[in-house]
Amino acid sequence: MSHHISRSRLPIARALVAAGLLLIALVGPAHGAAGDVVVLTADGVVDNVMAGYLKDGIGSAESAGASAVVIELNTPGGSLNAMSEITQAELDATIPVIVWVAPAGGWAASAGTFIALAGNLTYMAPGSSIGAASPVDASGNDITGTEGQKVKSFATSMISSIAETRGRNVAWAASAVQSAVSATANEAVKAGVVDGIAGSLKDVLAAAQGRQVTTKAGPVTVDVAGKPVVDASMNVGLALLHLLADPNIAFVLFIVGLAGIIIEFVHPTVIAGILGGLSLILAFIGFGSLPLNVAGLLLIGFGMLLFLLETHIASHGLLAAGGVVALVLGASVLYRPAGGNPLAPAVGVAWPVIVTAAVATSLFGVGITVAAMRLRQMPAQREGVGTALSIGTEGVVEAPIAPLGTARLGGETWSARSVDGREIRRGTRVRLVAMDRLVAIVAPVNEAAQPTAQTAQSGQPVTGSPGTVVPPAGHP
Repeated sequence: MSHHISRSRLPIARALVAAGLLLIALVGPAHGAAGDVVVLTADGVVDNVMAGYLKDGIGSAESAGASAVVIELNTPGGSLNAMSEITQAELDATIPVIVWVAPAGGWAASAGTFIALAGNLTYMAPGSSIGAASPVDASGNDITGTEGQKVKSFATSMISSIAETRGRNVAWAASAVQSAVSATANEAVKAGVVDGIAGSLKDVLAAAQGRQVTTKAGPVTVDVAGKPVVDASMNVGLALLHLLADPNIAFVLFIVGLAGIIIEFVHPTVIAGILGGLSLILAFIGFGSLPLNVAGLLLIGFGMLLFLLETHIASHGLLAAGGVVALVLGASVLYRPAGGNPLAPAVGVAWPVIVTAAVATSLFGVGITVAAMRLRQMPAQREGVGTALSIGTEGVVEAPIAPLGTARLGGETWSARSVDGREIRRGTRVRLVAMDRLVAIVAPVNEAAQPTAQTAQSGQPVTGSPGTVVPPAGHP
């Protein structure tokens, strides 16, 4: 009995262990102890995940009594709301917040410019850049008219206030919004935008040591020399959520999700549906942090719908080809700078990713087409099984046959034409009399049961194989 109970509890125990490991993975590292220097990494699009991570990191470092917080920044920009939360956390901090734009070649663009300027001290790695926060519309062009003036005025006042609070070059900060001005590390130092150049974290701390800054608690002398450095990077859960904001990853997840749903419809396996649904959920989580263009999303969805229709309509691959075209067009316009948001990053799906997706979906479409043709050529095993049609199968005309249309026969939509070339209206009940490759030859029900001499001699069942097959002799 006891052995039976232990075995029955084994799956529960395994589930609890898995849940425990997941919780451990989701728990982030400690944000430092008294006197430590806490390093937070802000890499990628500025979104709500990054905002929450930086706010919590600064707050935890304050609570622990850390000497300072260093934000290692490398971003193309992002959400206006997320940026506002981050800059507010920097301005409200009671310990020194040092921003380091890194690595070499990194940037603090759009929203990143605001975050960089909001630090008590800001340093840039050689080869990095800062600026270009000019408002743009949904097409990437300057916003004109009254709306443009309002947006620029708002963004200019915000960045000017931050620069003034931190004692930075207010005129340059305003020009970053008004004229999309940007600067290299050397130019930013000369313009009084940042405090210096630092090629490593060690250089950052050395340059910051002894500097006098003003925090929410008042004047503070930075004291970080010889203090322990704690790397407080995002935990696994946050890193995954932030990774989803990558425009290429969100796009790939969306394609994989739709493909999984299509496979589930064509060949139910449950697993494909679950994976497809999960991929779609993750994709939309990523889309929530990106300047999504709904038109691009609809084009991609329409393209995948064409792949699904390929399994029901004998188009000889034309629907699949149209699906590939729609997918490429959709991917190329999937993201746009958010209208009215001066901080939206200039993101897009990389062309190598688009080409790879196009090739993969082309192969997917070929597979669907071949599978559909083979299924239609399979002889029926029993009623309701297989996709081949038997002579006499009745159905309804879906698209007018004039001279070619479609008819619903045996639960599928087939290309169809009339037996004598005349027009048959939509909704007319028809009966299958022959097959010409994958084209069904039909006639109205009240005229279909008229066997011919050739029919009487053939006695062949109807399949999807090449050639014209006529009804067997004596068929009603």
